[in-house]
Amino acid sequence: MQTRMLGNLEVSAIGLGCMGMTSAYGPAAEEGAMIALIRRAHELGVTHFDTAEAYGPFANERLVGQALAPIRDHVVIATKFGFNIDPDTGARGPGTNSQPAQIRRVAEDALKRLRTDRIDLFYQHRVDPAVPIEDVAGTVKDLIDEGKVLHFGLSEAGVQTIRRAHAVQPVAAVQSEYSLFWREPEVDLFPVLDELGIGFVPFTPLGAGFLTGKIDETTTFDPTDFRNLVPRLAPEARKANMVLVEIVKDLAAAKGATPAQIALAWLLAQRDAISPIPGTTKLHRLEENLGAVAVMLTPTDLVDLSAALDGIEVQGARLPELVLKMSGL
Repeated sequence: MQTRMLGNLEVSAIGLGCMGMTSAYGPAAEEGAMIALIRRAHELGVTHFDTAEAYGPFANERLVGQALAPIRDHVVIATKFGFNIDPDTGARGPGTNSQPAQIRRVAEDALKRLRTDRIDLFYQHRVDPAVPIEDVAGTVKDLIDEGKVLHFGLSEAGVQTIRRAHAVQPVAAVQSEYSLFWREPEVDLFPVLDELGIGFVPFTPLGAGFLTGKIDETTTFDPTDFRNLVPRLAPEARKANMVLVEIVKDLAAAKGATPAQIALAWLLAQRDAISPIPGTTKLHRLEENLGAVAVMLTPTDLVDLSAALDGIEVQGARLPELVLKMSGL
C-alpha cells in the first residue's frame, strides 16, 4: 500500500471509513464480521481508520476500538467531536456543541471506547458558530500537549475558519466531501490547503455508492438509509446523473478496472496529500477499493475526464438542506 502525508501524519493512501458498519446505510452489520473486515483491511495495508462519536452514537467507536486493539500501535485512528450528544443516553440534541468542556469530555470518552491512550487525529465534526474556532483549536492544543491527542483536524470547515484554527494549532487534515460527483473543494479549499501544508481526507469518495455503477433510478434503499434523504440520490436525479456514471464506466472498461477503482484513482491523482476513506461492509468491495492504488491514470486520461465532467450538471444537492447549513462555516 502506498502512503500519503496529512500534515506530518503518515497514513495509507486509501483509508477505511467505518461509519456505515453501524449506522447511516441501514441496519448495523454483524459485529464479528465487521471486526474481521477491519483487521483484514490492515492486513491489506490500510493504516487509516475513520470513526466518530456521532456514528451510532458511540457504537462505531466501540467497534473500531475492539477491532484495532491488537494492532493499535500500527494504525492511525481518526475520530470526531462537535455534535450535541448526551454522554449518558446517546440522545442527539439540536445543533452543534464545541464548548471546551464538551471537547474534553468527548476526548476522554472516546479514549475509553477506542481502548487507547491517544487519539491520532481529532476532528471538529462540524464548525460550531457559538464557539470561536480559536477556543476550539486552543482546547485541542491543550489535549495535544497532554498527549491525549496527536493531531488536529477539521471537517467541512470554510477557508477562513481553517486559517484561524491553523494559527492557534496546526491543522493536519481537513475532511470534506469530494469525488467525481462533487468537485467544489477544488475552487477555494485546495489552494488554502496547499498554502498551509494541510492534508485532505475526502469522505463519500464513491458518491455514496453511486459511482460504483451498482445503483440506478430503480434501486431502493432500506428505510433507515440516509440516502433516502439526499436530493441528488432521489430517483429522478439518479436517472439524470447516470450520464456521469457512464463516463466513468467507459474509462474503467478501457483501463481494465472497475468504476469504483477509477473514482478512487482519480482522487489519488488530484494531489499528493490526500487519503480518501471509502466505506464498505463487504470484503470483496474492500479488496476492490484498495485495488485502485494500482490503477494509473495518464495526464491525458485526467484531462479528458475533467473535460467530460465539466460538461455535466449534476442534478440535486449533495446533502439535505439542514445538513448543508452546517457546512463551510
